[in-house]
Amino acid sequence: MILVTGGAGFIGANFVLDWIAHEGTPAVNLDKLTYAGNLANLASLQGDARHIFVKGDINDRALVAGLLKQHQPRAIVHFAAESHVDRSIHGPGEFVQTNVVGTFSLLEEARAYWSGLAETEKAKFRFLHVSTDEVYGSLGDSDPAFSETTPYAPNSPYAASKAGSDHLVRAWHHTYGLPVITTNCSNNYGPLQFPEKLIPLMILNALAGKPLPVYGDGKNVRDWLYVGDHCAGIRAALARGKPGETYNIGGNSEKTNLEVVHAVCAILDELHPAGAPHAKLITFVEDRAGHDWRYAINAEKIKRELGWEPTKTFAAGLRETVQWYLSNAEWIRNVTSGDYRKWVDLNYGKR
Repeated sequence: MILVTGGAGFIGANFVLDWIAHEGTPAVNLDKLTYAGNLANLASLQGDARHIFVKGDINDRALVAGLLKQHQPRAIVHFAAESHVDRSIHGPGEFVQTNVVGTFSLLEEARAYWSGLAETEKAKFRFLHVSTDEVYGSLGDSDPAFSETTPYAPNSPYAASKAGSDHLVRAWHHTYGLPVITTNCSNNYGPLQFPEKLIPLMILNALAGKPLPVYGDGKNVRDWLYVGDHCAGIRAALARGKPGETYNIGGNSEKTNLEVVHAVCAILDELHPAGAPHAKLITFVEDRAGHDWRYAINAEKIKRELGWEPTKTFAAGLRETVQWYLSNAEWIRNVTSGDYRKWVDLNYGKR
């Protein structure tokens, strides 16, 4: 048994599905079901006794303590987080509350639970904290990729809140001995991603014939990681990672934002042709505040020590992603509610 927080969101849901498929052992899934949490992501597990869903907040310490006492998990895999940079600019308070205070609450309950375990169970227990490459700040064009020893330099409220949570996790290991592992990943993409993020936003706008908003000149660079590869990396870190260590998980696929958008358009031109090339919808808009120039991940440590490396090329992963959105119109209708449209208007309406 493991406890997963945020397991109805994009990466968390993919991980729960991946876990059940590959490990076959039960997972308790604690999710608050905010705008990006969606039980439809887990529809294939309906009726499966190995998936136990609990709606709740990681800041509800009594709930967390009860779940730990009841289910006696051997690990906590912590995904629950506010994760969108643009939203953090408009409303940073929620990011501090969930990412910093929520992680603190979870760490304290995990420490209390772990402290009461028998010695053999204490030795097996792990707290795996899922974080981001954005805590490292921004790179120039010729700078070496982020490694696990790169100094933290977060530039957005989101990145700062995740950096704060990373520091708490580290401190709970060094001060209290809690057996923690941290993973820092690059930009994820794939099925089930809420369409506020670049790739699904471009797919949905293109299908609707709407402008494809690209910040600035579109030359900002990100390293792209297929979500299935990320899930495999987390499983490797949980199985073989050393407590107190950090492992960077990257896709070895640096692309400018404009390259990504053009690639999406090219696949749509082939699979869902319109009257004109979809790239004609590309519209450059005012850049967002504090937009980091480049992210890149050096994932040699996890390859060397744990034997993990990405298996999905960006071209293959992107095609699968576009095909998934083309095949899941009902899922799209359900998530693109009035609240979603209000958000798009708020973030892009005046750019």
